[in-house]
Amino acid sequence: MMDLTTKEWVKHAVTHPFEGFEDMRWKKSGSLKVAFLIVFLLFLATIADGRLYGFQFGVSYDKTFNIIPYIVKSIVLFAAWVVGNWSICTLLDGEGTMKNICIYSAYALVPYIAQIFITVILSHFLIQDEVVFIQAIRIIGTGWSVILLFSAIKSVHQYSFGKTVFAIVLTIAAMLIMLFLLVLFMSLVQQVYIFLSTIYTEISYRIRV
Repeated sequence: MMDLTTKEWVKHAVTHPFEGFEDMRWKKSGSLKVAFLIVFLLFLATIADGRLYGFQFGVSYDKTFNIIPYIVKSIVLFAAWVVGNWSICTLLDGEGTMKNICIYSAYALVPYIAQIFITVILSHFLIQDEVVFIQAIRIIGTGWSVILLFSAIKSVHQYSFGKTVFAIVLTIAAMLIMLFLLVLFMSLVQQVYIFLSTIYTEISYRIRV
C-alpha cells in the first residue's frame, strides 16, 4: 500500500472521497496535530466569512468585535460533532476512536475551509453581477466536504451506507442536545455571577456606609 507523508495523506483523503479514508484507516495514518491546525483554520475562516467579505456582497453591522460567536460556530461545533458521533457510534458498535473521528472529520473540512477563503478573496474583486461565481464555489466546496464527511464516518466506523446515514442523523440530534445543555449551563453561570456580583456590591456599599 502507498507510503505517503502527512501532507500527502491530507491531499489523498480530500481528492479521493471514496477510498481516501479507507486507505488512511488501513494504513493507520492521519495526524492529530494537522487536524487541530485544520480546525484552527476553520476558526479563522469563520471570522473571515463574517468580517472580511467585500462590501458589495456582505456588510457587518457589528460595531464591536466579539470572538465568542466565531468560536462557537467553529471550534465548539466541531467538538460537539466529534463527541456526539463518538457517543452515538459507540452505542452502534462503531469501530472508530475519538481520535480517528477527530482526524477524519477535520480532513473532510478542507474543501469547505478553502472555499471560504477563496470566496472572501474573490468578493473584493468581483462585482455584484458576478455573484454566481461565488455561489458556485460555495456550493462545490460545501458539497465536497459533505461527501468527504460522509465517507469519513463510513470508513472510520466500517458502516454500511444506511447505517452511516442513521449515525449522522443521530449525531446531529446529539449535537443539538449538547448545545442546548451548554446554553442552559452558560445561562446558569451568568445568573450565579450576577447574583454573587449583586451581593458583593451590596456588602461593599454597606461597609463603606
